[in-house]
Amino acid sequence: MTVTLADVAARAQVSPATVSRVLNGNYPVAATTRERVLRAVDELDYVLNGPASALAAATSDLVGILVNDIADPFFGIMASAIQGEIGGPGGRAGGERLAVVCNTGGSPERELTYLTLLQRQRAAAVVLTGGAMENAPHAAAVAAKLRKLGEAGTRVVLCGRPPAPDTGAFALTFDNRGGGRELTEHLIGLGHRRLGYIAGPEERTTTRHRLEGHREALAAHGIVEDPRWTVHGRYDRRSGYEATLELLRRDPSLTAVVAANDSVAVGASAALRESGLRIPDDVSVAGFDDLPFSVDAVPSLTTVRLPLSEAGARAGRIAMGREEPPPGGIATVRGELMVRGSSGVPRK
Repeated sequence: MTVTLADVAARAQVSPATVSRVLNGNYPVAATTRERVLRAVDELDYVLNGPASALAAATSDLVGILVNDIADPFFGIMASAIQGEIGGPGGRAGGERLAVVCNTGGSPERELTYLTLLQRQRAAAVVLTGGAMENAPHAAAVAAKLRKLGEAGTRVVLCGRPPAPDTGAFALTFDNRGGGRELTEHLIGLGHRRLGYIAGPEERTTTRHRLEGHREALAAHGIVEDPRWTVHGRYDRRSGYEATLELLRRDPSLTAVVAANDSVAVGASAALRESGLRIPDDVSVAGFDDLPFSVDAVPSLTTVRLPLSEAGARAGRIAMGREEPPPGGIATVRGELMVRGSSGVPRK
């Protein structure tokens, strides 16, 4: 059933004229009234500028790219590659489309807000990058938004994100679990048995999958994990620095530190050096993602290379309809172990 301006007015208990003023932003409206109207718009999934049924086949030239943190090279590389595929035939303005990068800052509320705004703007496509939140109510809310976008004619692609069943979204999902397992198996193969792990935020799917892979490798080799060996933090250098100092305080006999990503690994390396430990002579370090600075770290980082640019470009082509979606709508993107100078045989 089509939602009208009058429906929104009735839900918000205001006049249709007030709803129009709030949505157009061309007349002062009390803050409490504005909040009530916007809440009604969101609850009813009202689509601005006309009935949803009439707009279902009339998308705009806008493409939304959702990222957690555009300053993080992990997201910047993907966003750049996606945007590089967005131009060309299909848009009305000389064949071009406008890419809008939406920086959520890891906020679930901002993620939902951006999806709502992109729906109202009748975006031609939306690409969501990186891991999802481990929160059932939020996941259900996101799934509902993705279904609404698809029903309105928007192509939705998940890049580096787990599939969203029954939403119509296509998914290029990173094999974080497999990469985490291979990385830890490499260190175990060198002889390490006491491995500290710096995990990302507990509420992210990427964190869980990489940590599960690490633990699978430990279990496969009969290594009993000490609870002291795992610390959670943010996906940044400072977190890696602080978490490594905490790991050394808990167990000074650790011979390796596995980091949630390369930025965390750089912070871990700094903490080890300041603690008078040599890499890899005293403690080996490993990261994840193979971000551009990894090879220039001293020593260069052993890590798992995710094809971020390639995956982003493919997501962009699928979003634009220039490449067929993967069979079943889901493809697994696997990483490659990059063995470099930061990992070595443990000290005796």
